[in-house]
Amino acid sequence: MKQTEQLTSRMTDKLDYEEMLGCMRCGFCLPTCPTYIHSKDETASPRGRIAIMKGVVDGLIEPDAGVEKTLNECLGCLACEPACPAGVRYSVLLEDARAAITVHKRATGQMDVRERLIRKVVFDGLFLSKSKMETATGFLRFYQQSGAQTLTRKLRILDWFPDQLQKMEAVLPVVPARSERVLRPERIRAAGATTARVAFFSGCLMDTMFYETNANTIKLLQAAGCDIVIPETQQCCGALHGHAGEQTGAIALAKRNIESFESLDVDYIVTNAGGCGAFLLGYDHLLKQDPEWSERAERFKAKVKDFASILIEVGFLDRVPLTLPEQLITYQDSCHLRNVQKGALAPRMLLQAIQGTTFVEQRNADHCCGSAGVYNLLQPHIANDILEMKMGHVRDTSAQTIVTSNPGCHLQMQLGIQEHGTPTMRAVHLADVLAEAMDH
Repeated sequence: MKQTEQLTSRMTDKLDYEEMLGCMRCGFCLPTCPTYIHSKDETASPRGRIAIMKGVVDGLIEPDAGVEKTLNECLGCLACEPACPAGVRYSVLLEDARAAITVHKRATGQMDVRERLIRKVVFDGLFLSKSKMETATGFLRFYQQSGAQTLTRKLRILDWFPDQLQKMEAVLPVVPARSERVLRPERIRAAGATTARVAFFSGCLMDTMFYETNANTIKLLQAAGCDIVIPETQQCCGALHGHAGEQTGAIALAKRNIESFESLDVDYIVTNAGGCGAFLLGYDHLLKQDPEWSERAERFKAKVKDFASILIEVGFLDRVPLTLPEQLITYQDSCHLRNVQKGALAPRMLLQAIQGTTFVEQRNADHCCGSAGVYNLLQPHIANDILEMKMGHVRDTSAQTIVTSNPGCHLQMQLGIQEHGTPTMRAVHLADVLAEAMDH
């Protein structure tokens, strides 16, 4: 009973009660919520989860394992926020509730050894240090290039791993050599007249596993007339920490990133991953308890912008012709790019400008694909059901090319093609398809 009271107290301290009261239970969020659409269960909706959080704080609901399960089954796609007439910041409530639960489980010994070890390796180690991320992806490159991957598949060693891990292993991109990545200069001059000075947020996974996409993003910005600086001291954005309730690590990463960028004389801080950009925009809430850092975070977030919006703003389409062989193209929204950064229009404008192609809007392109960071690994059954529905909408377009704006979405759509697609389909990041069209 005492531990239950402690968790209730922690959630009371963490959660913004006024924010919870803002939910009017109107139900506008229901048709936007993938887990509610999937289950038709009110507790799997945003208003249902807010009601549960409030019930815990009010002492009406015991904060048991069922509460944690309900919160963890939320994708965090945030499609509910634009739909909410009261402007409730559901993302803030969800992350603060998860943080309270994580702190409580660790403090009271309720976190089992397996979960504690995984969190220590992933959050205290891997994603808290860019150098450790480099080392990990170096091992992945060795696995891919040394013949170990071929041997592993031949001997069916992966059969010992969960099905979802087996599927994700098959769609991982080929990691480039580290020597290729370290050759990139910190400052890159614009091609032609300068239209803007930008700092590029290179990310962690984007700058290792998806390095080619980063290289293409820089190439596009350069062609658009942007002078580019890429600070070497930047780190992971902290999104995985924040979404998993590891706010201490997220705060540490946020401070290091703000320090890396705030002294630069730039017009924008540019991202090419919808999830990263959205989390960068939330640094002010993450650091709200510290007035000095909160102000610095406000100045930082004021400059954060997705690369597609920058390209449109600086007149990229007037400077660079885009052409590809005849094909049908569809676009799968990054939830956080659309719902947090409000960046749904720019990618479509760029794709529609590619000569020789036809852009086809898919039904419910704004609905989550089921990736949601590592959700497809932690909640594979729900994620796979959502993906199967998504691929049905993709097939209806007859598109050969599915364009995404986030690494998780990219891998998830690759998985969708593998499971439910056709041999002619491919999934590609927006930066990669634009670079391809620029060079054709």
